[in-house]
Amino acid sequence: MDNITPIREIGEREQHIFRLLVQQYIDEGNPVGSRTLSKMPGVNVSAASVRNVMGDLEEMGLLAAPHTSAGRVPTSNGYRLFVDTMLQVQPLVEKDLGDLKARLTPDQNEKSMLEHATNYLSRFTNMAGVVTLPKRSATIFRQIEFLPLSEKRVLVILVVNEKNVQNRILTLDRDYESQELQEIANYLNNKYAGRKLEELRDVIRTELQNTRETMNEKMEQMITMAGKVFDNDDNADEEDVIVAGQTNLMNFSELSDVQGLRELFEAFNQKRDMYHVLERCISAEGVQIFIGQEAGYNVLDMCSLVTSPYEVDGEMVGILGVVGPTRMAYDRVVPVVDVTSKLLSAALKSTS
Repeated sequence: MDNITPIREIGEREQHIFRLLVQQYIDEGNPVGSRTLSKMPGVNVSAASVRNVMGDLEEMGLLAAPHTSAGRVPTSNGYRLFVDTMLQVQPLVEKDLGDLKARLTPDQNEKSMLEHATNYLSRFTNMAGVVTLPKRSATIFRQIEFLPLSEKRVLVILVVNEKNVQNRILTLDRDYESQELQEIANYLNNKYAGRKLEELRDVIRTELQNTRETMNEKMEQMITMAGKVFDNDDNADEEDVIVAGQTNLMNFSELSDVQGLRELFEAFNQKRDMYHVLERCISAEGVQIFIGQEAGYNVLDMCSLVTSPYEVDGEMVGILGVVGPTRMAYDRVVPVVDVTSKLLSAALKSTS
């Protein structure tokens, strides 16, 4: 990040004009001219004087002049100064807070709550909502069920960490009757419930190798079935990041460049790089704001990323946030990200 002029080195009049310019540009999206600013409350100087102030702020690296306009727009450093020293967040109104609470209820499974949180962030901000799936230090096996399908296939319903439900389809060497599958499920639930999945993989491999010669056919079927289930990565069918509302970004003129949009959408679709950007925030407490190049990911150079971690039982397990243009209404985005992370943490805690 470039060095930013300390706020104490900017006079009160200059601060006031700068604040008005940033707020006007965030609201309207058009470069702001000196004549417009000179008519705003509290300025009380001529357009020529405002123009001189704008020139000084531009020399400080806080404003820039687009080639097509005599007006000015904030730079990334300008936004950083504004966010760090001038931002006054607007708390969520009771209606919005109630709407969010109604969506994040502990009677849902974990994935549903994460999707609701992401969709809410997108709808509230008209930008893109993102959330990483929980990465706990241990994933606990709770329960398993099997449902027979056609063509030697079985649907596996796996419950881990209480209400997190994962569905998988296994292709087996023969068809199984419902009663056989129920016996296998009962065996696995009775023997392995409450143990870590990572630990179970090693245990089952060892049991299968050491007891194959002495176990009866039914026992071998049970252990073999367990091996097929637990040898799959516990997040094999999951994505690292849930994204909602990325097409909202097409509505912002500064992000309308076709090539830039294509690269941004590709980043959302691939998700791996987006996940690594978000993952870096998990050790930080509270809301974090990354403006332009601060995210360390070239495709986000024209964007801002507002994030906050969420937790389960005191452990930070994931990150949620909003991706939008640097010209975002930070005063509205910051509190909704903050509140959503707290309510999601509370709802997830209720399920554990």
